[in-house]
Amino acid sequence: MKSRLSFAIVVFCIIQYLGNIGPFPRLACAQVARIEIHSLKTMTLTDEQFLTGVKDGKQDVIGGELLIPRPGKDRLPAIVLVHGSGGIGGNVDSWSQELNKIGIATFILDGFTGRGIVDVVTDQRQLGMLAMINDAYRVLELLAKHPRIDPSRIGIMGFSRGGMVALYASLNRFKRMHAPSDIGFAAYLAFYTPCYITFIDDGEVSDHPIRLFHGSADDYVPVEPCQEYVKRLQKAGKDVQLVEYPEAYHVFDMSAIKAPIRLPEAQTTRNCRREENPAGQIINSQTKQPGPCTERGATLAYNAHAHSESLKAVKEFLTVTFKLK
Repeated sequence: MKSRLSFAIVVFCIIQYLGNIGPFPRLACAQVARIEIHSLKTMTLTDEQFLTGVKDGKQDVIGGELLIPRPGKDRLPAIVLVHGSGGIGGNVDSWSQELNKIGIATFILDGFTGRGIVDVVTDQRQLGMLAMINDAYRVLELLAKHPRIDPSRIGIMGFSRGGMVALYASLNRFKRMHAPSDIGFAAYLAFYTPCYITFIDDGEVSDHPIRLFHGSADDYVPVEPCQEYVKRLQKAGKDVQLVEYPEAYHVFDMSAIKAPIRLPEAQTTRNCRREENPAGQIINSQTKQPGPCTERGATLAYNAHAHSESLKAVKEFLTVTFKLK
């Protein structure tokens, strides 16, 4: 089935090129030689289950799309793309196409549909904040065995809630509990990431590079906690950097947003610092008690300059990290 689909796409792209029969940008004919749809067995873990290393959580099947940029038998680098609270947005697809252009395969992870979730913008309790880290590790296992993917050059890139996944997938403790033992991500890229939670041993992260990208005007996920965390990691000698874009709001890379959007019901923990206690509970850092400390209301806005600069920075970083020609 997959080979017939691939052949059909190639034929369509040739016809489109020769006959100019109209715009079908999602096929990304110029960048993608093969598209594969994969299902993955995973566990849906609560945050407490994840933090205590539970191995027998609720079984689920999720999906994702692997895009391979060129034909052949050579092994390519890959990036796992992890969406945010709204599900897979156009910005995720756009990043996939941009990475395909420079020879990087992409796997767009869908952590919601298989679980019957549309989005968690107004109710984050539908899925634990850490559950998709486990999903990302399952994608890592799949890609490491794929004949077209170089297992030593698999990175992860996430956005908002997905940025949290990409950032904290680097924690050595989490890797020991949930990741495959023989492989790890080679790069971690996190966009407008929630850094509000201090985890036990969260200073012990991968030796592979970590890069964060954030807007200074973000009122959904303010940058200050990430500034503090990055300084702490840098002081410990880790290869981590934070790039801030002035006047940029949340999802500054979403070009479909033509004017700023106010989400009055969006849940945010922007004014609530939390930490993990020894029992694996996430508690309020001030009250030392578990429980929600959320408020509502946030702004989304595209920023062309921040988008352009982040695109350039990511491509330059991956060109060096993955040793692209």
